[in-house]
Amino acid sequence: MNVSTGRSSTPALATMHAVTTTIPVVFVLVVDPVGLGYISSLSHPGGNITGFTYMEVSLIGKWLDLLKTIAPAVTRTAFLFNPQTAPFYPSFLNSFEALPHPTMEVSRAPLLSIDQLEPAIAAIARAPGGSLIVPPDASSIVHRETILRLVAQYKLPTLSIYRQFAEQGALLSYGPDSEEIFRQSASYIDRILKGESPANLPTQAPTKFEFVINLKTAGLLGLSVPANLLALADRVIE
Repeated sequence: MNVSTGRSSTPALATMHAVTTTIPVVFVLVVDPVGLGYISSLSHPGGNITGFTYMEVSLIGKWLDLLKTIAPAVTRTAFLFNPQTAPFYPSFLNSFEALPHPTMEVSRAPLLSIDQLEPAIAAIARAPGGSLIVPPDASSIVHRETILRLVAQYKLPTLSIYRQFAEQGALLSYGPDSEEIFRQSASYIDRILKGESPANLPTQAPTKFEFVINLKTAGLLGLSVPANLLALADRVIE
C-alpha cells in the first residue's frame, strides 16, 4: 500500500495513479481528485485510491471574507499558483466565478518560474486595493521565503492556506488542520490492511480548520484587526 503525503500531495498522487491500478493508495492533502480523474466520486472512489482532500471551492469565499474583514480597503485579490504543479485552479476559479461573490474581484496570477514572482507581486501591489492569496501548491511551498520577502517589500496583504506563511510574515492564514487529516488517514490505512477496499471508503473533505493572524504584520500594513476576528483566531502572532 502507498500513502501519498506532503504539504501538497497532488503531484505525488499523479505519479501513483499512473503506475498502479491495483496497489491501495491513501492520499492526504490532495486538491480536486475527482476533477483530475484520480477517483470516480468522493462518495464512491471506485478504484484503488481514496483519502482526504485539502481544499474545495467554497474555501475561496471564506478567504475573501477574512481579507475584507481585516483589510476593508482591499477590493481585489490575485490567486497565485503554478499551472504545472497545480493544474486544478483554472476549473476551481471558473466554478467560483460562476457564484455570486460581491466581496471583491478575483484575478489569476499563474507563474511558471521564480523569475516571474517579483514582477507579478509588484504589479498586484501597484494598483490600489490589491491583495494576494496563496492556495495549496507545491511550488508555493518551495518558494515560500521569496514570496514572503516580496509581499513584505511591497506591503501586500497576503492570506495563505498554510499556517507557516502567517507564522513567518503573511497577514493571515486559514486552512485545514493537516495534523488532523494525517490522524484520520491512519484509520483508513488500518481498515485497508484489515481487508477493506479503497473503492468503498469515501474520500473525505477537511472538517477542522486553523486560523492564524499575524498582528505584527497587520501593524506594519497600518491595519487595525477587529476584536471579534482576534477572538476567532487559533493563534495570534504579536
